[in-house]
Amino acid sequence: MQYDEKRLTRIVATDCGSTTTKAILIEWVDGEFRQTIRGEAPTTVEAPLNDVTKGVINSTQELEELARIKYNNPNIKFMENGEFVIPRRGDVGVDAYVSTSSAGGGLQMMVTGVVASMTGESAERAALGAGAIVMDLIASNDKRMNHEKIERIRQLRPDMILMAGGEDGGTVKHVVEMAELVAGADPKPRLGSSYKLPVIYAGNKDAVSEIKNTLETKVDLIIADNIRPKLETENLGPARDKIHDLFMEHVMKQAPGYNKLMEWTKGPDLEAVPIMPTPAAVGNIIQAIAKDETIEVVGVDIGGATTDVFSVFTEEFVFNRTVSANLGMSYSISNVLASAKLENILRWVPFDIDEGALRNMIKNKMIRPTTIPALLEELVLEQAIAKEALRLAFKQHKEFASSLKGMQKQRDISEAFSQSASGGSIVNLMTLALLVGSGGVLSHAPRRHQSVMMMIDAFLPEGVTRLAVDSIFMMPHLGVLSEISVKAATEVFRKDCLVYLGTCVAPVGKGKAGKLALSAKIELPDGTVFNEDINYGEMRLIPCAAGTKAKATLKAHGGLILDKDKNRELEIDLHGGVVGIVLDTRGRQPFTLPVEASLRVPQLKKWMRELKAYPEDILS
Repeated sequence: MQYDEKRLTRIVATDCGSTTTKAILIEWVDGEFRQTIRGEAPTTVEAPLNDVTKGVINSTQELEELARIKYNNPNIKFMENGEFVIPRRGDVGVDAYVSTSSAGGGLQMMVTGVVASMTGESAERAALGAGAIVMDLIASNDKRMNHEKIERIRQLRPDMILMAGGEDGGTVKHVVEMAELVAGADPKPRLGSSYKLPVIYAGNKDAVSEIKNTLETKVDLIIADNIRPKLETENLGPARDKIHDLFMEHVMKQAPGYNKLMEWTKGPDLEAVPIMPTPAAVGNIIQAIAKDETIEVVGVDIGGATTDVFSVFTEEFVFNRTVSANLGMSYSISNVLASAKLENILRWVPFDIDEGALRNMIKNKMIRPTTIPALLEELVLEQAIAKEALRLAFKQHKEFASSLKGMQKQRDISEAFSQSASGGSIVNLMTLALLVGSGGVLSHAPRRHQSVMMMIDAFLPEGVTRLAVDSIFMMPHLGVLSEISVKAATEVFRKDCLVYLGTCVAPVGKGKAGKLALSAKIELPDGTVFNEDINYGEMRLIPCAAGTKAKATLKAHGGLILDKDKNRELEIDLHGGVVGIVLDTRGRQPFTLPVEASLRVPQLKKWMRELKAYPEDILS
């Protein structure tokens, strides 16, 4: 339900996180929606309070107090008798209240499929798109013995299971075998012992009767349209909708206080606005901005335990989300070291460091996850680790965000069951228009220049790409807000949520160090002109204020190109930002760093000095 802006002049949105509940006030100010006030309080889903609404009340009370100060009006009040006042009565109440939640660990799911790289991956895409953490994928061809699969289902205790497999009209044997494994495990839900585990079946429709015979007495079975009705067709919407409905009906209702919270979330007509899983809400706003501006977008949220990557690519605005559950900056930081390897982290460090000292720093961060770097050297090391976590998470995302696997190929059954079956990634950095970063290490870096450095080094954007960070992590709030007003969500996203860092220009292709790579003439808004021939392997930072554009004439040399059409010359407007315009001629496909420290460290220092990433004393 979308509402007219005249009916949404005051909105409160909350995000009930695992540790903190964050509340924001969105108001209609001078003919546009703006985020005006923010409050927060500890989340109270666990003992001793065991009621998520207490944290919501506390964070909203902070909003009220700040609003009274801001507007010098002691009568402003959003809640009465412990509940939001909707509809609003002058200074009392709000026009709408919406919320997201990842408290209690968020939505945790298992998925099953017949072929892991086909129907299994489609099921995984559906679950991830609905905001779930996928705990495991079980498939007929995943090489585990049946008793191991049964034991795995019993051990994990997910919130729900999504089953897929088989195209409509095809064989039912393998899908039924997967159902028998689930029945044999007799799985119990993570929260609540008084109800059956929800299981969504979204596979071959011809197997529905046998699936019911196998599972109906053991689980709460829900039937949805087939995720892959044909090999060349993916239909994720119905399964995603079922996941969201069940999340509200089963998972949320089992968590302390959520019944009350679900009664509070309403629009102007007192219609319920469902609580959304936090990652699903972030995906919502990424999709909304991509469609509103007709651009391709990548967003990343790097947290303490996981790194989520969201993308919208192709003319059909295909949305993908991946969760790298082993890549984070505190609880999972040791996994980053294990996955990336020590040498890949050290390649971003512009000074000598004892390997033992680096390992100790990583272990200390893992056991004291809320600490922040106290020394400049520690900050440099943490940001080097972040680059590798982001790089690996994006690599996993590109592998997952692929064209449908198994289509338009002559395949025999042995090939269909092969783990190597794959489709090409739909992630095309040459067409990417906007890269958005969030999470503490990116949003709260001491210098915005460091955020630019981390995002460019980790994602290696190609061609012309605009860079931004989420200012105070309000993307979840705006994602659920888009359910009642896309206009409000997108306006606040552009004007208050995003801090635009600038634009990266990166010619693609192979070049030779010292050879001419890019000729750039950039006319800045203040009338000054940057005009330079830049050699391969260099970086340049040109200050250009946020909200302004510079007229650029670019010419790539050698084998380098500037856009998806392989143009070597471009005339284009480049967006400014709080950092500015970055010209990166270090090359792509592949990007390499010297192995020898004697060559690599001076190169790193030169780039970091050019980007003004750190104080001069650490780079001298």
